[in-house]
Amino acid sequence: MIHLVETKTINLVDYKNLIGKESYEEILLSANQLKGLRVLHINTTTDGGVGEILKTLIPLLKNVGVDASWYIFEKNSAFFKVSKELHNFLQGKKGSLTQEQKSNYLDINTQVAKYLDQKEFDLLVVHDPQPAGVLQFLPKKVKSIWRCHIDTSNPNPDVWNWFLQFLSGYDRYVFTLRKYIGEGIDYEKCRIIHPAIDPLNEKNDPLPLETANETVKKFKVDPENPLVSQVSRFDPWKDPWGVIDAYRIAKTQIPNLQLALVGVFAPDDPEALDIEKGLIKYSKGDSDIHILSNRDGVGPREVNAFQVASSVIIQKSTREGFGLTVSEGMWKEKPVIGGRAGGIVEQIIDGETGYLVTTASQTAEKIIYLLENPAEATKMGQKGKERVRQHFLITRMLLDHLKLYKELAR
Repeated sequence: MIHLVETKTINLVDYKNLIGKESYEEILLSANQLKGLRVLHINTTTDGGVGEILKTLIPLLKNVGVDASWYIFEKNSAFFKVSKELHNFLQGKKGSLTQEQKSNYLDINTQVAKYLDQKEFDLLVVHDPQPAGVLQFLPKKVKSIWRCHIDTSNPNPDVWNWFLQFLSGYDRYVFTLRKYIGEGIDYEKCRIIHPAIDPLNEKNDPLPLETANETVKKFKVDPENPLVSQVSRFDPWKDPWGVIDAYRIAKTQIPNLQLALVGVFAPDDPEALDIEKGLIKYSKGDSDIHILSNRDGVGPREVNAFQVASSVIIQKSTREGFGLTVSEGMWKEKPVIGGRAGGIVEQIIDGETGYLVTTASQTAEKIIYLLENPAEATKMGQKGKERVRQHFLITRMLLDHLKLYKELAR
């Protein structure tokens, strides 16, 4: 039903030079008061943004003395279809869950709760809607946090009213942005924690341009010609069709322009394959459009290479929880063009570290400007990296979690 994720050892001291002595010591001081606290995190999969965060957050919690564990769901196609629908409804999709889908959701969450009842822990952290019902069916009373990574500010009313019943027992609710908090949630119990990247993992570790160029050549990209990339799940909210439209407009002025759409197929995202097929059709056989994923051998190292080899990074989302690929691109000193949506506007300072856009034509205009003004692009990239260093590194998120745990431990 669910199983423990084994994580590698990560040492906080390795980040000390990046974050400075003061921040490093603040983390150690906060952790000192939580030695031995048993914290159990649960989400659906190790793939995607949440999984990527937990791959670093859990080991860092352990390293500073918190007894942290992480569980994910075993592959369950029927449940993942239901949970993906629920995810979309909570972000505003029209329609409703069927009675069969609701029953499936309840059955799985009941089974997971029975499993968790056999575990010993002091604090339960539940990520996103998929396992949110677990708390209601857990026989024992524990301190609990629901960490919502999506925007529930304008949900499908019918589904939201049904879903709210599962949230009432949580001690704290954590959202990415205050404006994402859905109606009916106890505002006093809400906390805001921005997601963050690990600057030392395989996706973000410094990679020489020469190495990056050799890597992208394996995927038939010509490093001698300009490349723009969007790294995202194949998801309607990421607007990959709009990215292709922007590329086509920009290509009228920059004929040798190339585009990479780099996605990932996760077990809990059954829509992705159909979207990828649609994008391949939409690309109309253009050899300069590269639609790639983990199924093509694109892993974290290759994603790193595509971002380093790109002149411009795009994240043209129309709805977005946060969009960590923005911070990833900025960390590599690349100017980022992002959709004016969700957490993207928290990361990009428009005109300083990148650009915020709405339409394909605006995106194309900024692509052309940045490619024709490389000095300005370089300056934006440098400012972007410093912004990420100050606000969007995993060590800041670690401190936020420690402070939250202290609230409940008291």
